[in-house]
Amino acid sequence: MNWQYETGRIYSITEDNELLAETTYVIKGNGLVDINHTYVAPELRGKGVASEMMGVVAKYFRNHSLKATASCSYANSWLKKHREEYADIISEELDNEAAACRIDGKH
Repeated sequence: MNWQYETGRIYSITEDNELLAETTYVIKGNGLVDINHTYVAPELRGKGVASEMMGVVAKYFRNHSLKATASCSYANSWLKKHREEYADIISEELDNEAAACRIDGKH
């Protein structure tokens, strides 16, 4: 996938500008970010795209010296599952984060 980066958003789109996958995050300050949303287009679900995307997000945070927490339930679970590999980007606040899926019509 061809990943694009904006402040608060990492995503991939088709040539026709259709959203394929997206992670959004809020900058909380002091190098801390909250991943608040993940999305994968229905036709790509179950193919590992969400996990691939989170790996891209984690590497982006690592390259920018950011620490992550996640109020998005998928991102929260993924970070906990990959805690050892990405310990340097996971905030101590992760375990205390209330995780829930943001509903915005794309799910």
